[in-house]
Amino acid sequence: MTKGYWVAHVDVRDATAYEAYRQANAVAFAKYGARFLVRGGDHEVREGQMKARTVVIEFPSYDAAKACYDSPEYQAAKALRDPVSNGDMVIIEGWDG
Repeated sequence: MTKGYWVAHVDVRDATAYEAYRQANAVAFAKYGARFLVRGGDHEVREGQMKARTVVIEFPSYDAAKACYDSPEYQAAKALRDPVSNGDMVIIEGWDG
């Protein structure tokens, strides 16, 4: 089964309020088997422009990655994130090459 990934680039405007999102998203991530591969950290932009944070989350399958995003649990967490950050996020199927 091909894994699924969330790849997000985020600018956080209110770190204190964003913490509530981080705590709330744990419910959905546990339910759908999410595993953080990248969660912020040092980075160096080599081409183009990026937001301040990059996050990569692995799921057991592409379908699980999509289901997590659409779940009521994640949508409740997202409602906490939206007012205090802006970002770009893609759900992408892994490659089994």
